[in-house]
Amino acid sequence: LAQWRMLLATNLLARSNAPLARIAEQVGYQTDTAFSRAFRREYGLPPAAWRRRQAGGTVACATPAPGQGP
Repeated sequence: LAQWRMLLATNLLARSNAPLARIAEQVGYQTDTAFSRAFRREYGLPPAAWRRRQAGGTVACATPAPGQGP
């Protein structure tokens, strides 16, 4: 479930300018803090930094941090 939520989150982060709090709510987190912690655990970056990198073209796809994959 957590991985599915993170995939949804990366899609929303990459394709919208929605605030992190809204994305957190849409993918099932009660707070943006809990969402940010879970996102960092999965991808090694907080969601805002991931979004900036994605916008800059330095992240090709949503991949887990080393050792965090399935």
